[in-house]
Amino acid sequence: MAAMAPAPDLGVLLGLLGLLGAPGGATKVLHSLRYLSVAVSEPGPGIPQFMSMGLLDGIPFQRYDSERGRDEPLTPWMEEGPKPGYWDSETETSKRSQQMDAVNLETARGRYNQSGGLHTLQRDCGCDLLSDGRVRGSYRLGYDGQDFLSFEPRSQSFVAANSAAQVTTRSWNSDGVTVEHWTNYLEHICTEGLQKYVEYGQEALERKEPPDVHVSGKEEFGTLILSCHVYGFYPRPIAVSWMKGDEIRDQETEWGGIVPNSDGTFHTWARIEARPEEWEQYRCRVEHSGMPEPGIFTWEPESGRNLILVVAVFVIAAIVILILLVGFIVWKLQSGRRQNHGYSPPAGKDMGTNVSSADNSLRTIFC
Repeated sequence: MAAMAPAPDLGVLLGLLGLLGAPGGATKVLHSLRYLSVAVSEPGPGIPQFMSMGLLDGIPFQRYDSERGRDEPLTPWMEEGPKPGYWDSETETSKRSQQMDAVNLETARGRYNQSGGLHTLQRDCGCDLLSDGRVRGSYRLGYDGQDFLSFEPRSQSFVAANSAAQVTTRSWNSDGVTVEHWTNYLEHICTEGLQKYVEYGQEALERKEPPDVHVSGKEEFGTLILSCHVYGFYPRPIAVSWMKGDEIRDQETEWGGIVPNSDGTFHTWARIEARPEEWEQYRCRVEHSGMPEPGIFTWEPESGRNLILVVAVFVIAAIVILILLVGFIVWKLQSGRRQNHGYSPPAGKDMGTNVSSADNSLRTIFC
């Protein structure tokens, strides 16, 4: 069995998993399948022209980048599970997507009257299997760190996030092909892929790894910042809260994303500001399925010295596995903004789509 090759060093992408969170609601997500991709107009050392990654229940399991030119497994169960020919087929699909998004980038630059410079096109699509048996699909397209358009499965239509996307949404909503393809993909094909990958990784997905919790404190300008770092847990769902006495202080708490490690586990953090003289009143509460009961953790001022080493180990692991570029972080941070950016639509030019009766870029398992 060939060893899995390390990912290109593209920088820390600690905000990536924020894109993977399902919309709010009481229904539990049993399993989720996501595909993320980014195309870059000006690639450089360590930054390929096109990259994509598949994630199952938040675990990166498959990737492609234009420098390697081939889809590759990121987990042992993806090395062993697929039938012969799977990786060749996925590679061909990724290459078609690479070519398509290169054209889309040029079209988008024209939409925004941009003659050059570094620009990115981001794609996020996938499906969730819910505890009530329903399947929930999603598709988002972003450009230069801002939402461009999204697909709404309920209304079976594309929705523009700004003026520049309106030409594309009108075209895709009326061509009689694109809406039908994405409806079928999100409701059926994505679910089939999700079930297949869950079968491949069932043993790994059903395991439970309890979290390792470290609490630290740092005083800045008369304020004590208490941090609760939680490492090495699986599965992904976890609840981390700060308490003052017996009261949970969620409104005062800042949380980090739940981010994968290179070994298939996750890490996260939560922090809160406190008065230095009240530090003994604060406790971190952690609830996870790998623990027999919720744990309560307090800060011991003299015990925080080893935290730097622990943090460094997990940050290095994050660098190794998260390869989809800082553009996704920018997209998350700016996704609420709806700015025009000097858009003037060029006549008769539309962005490419994943589906066409003339080309061969229909995606099956891969978005």
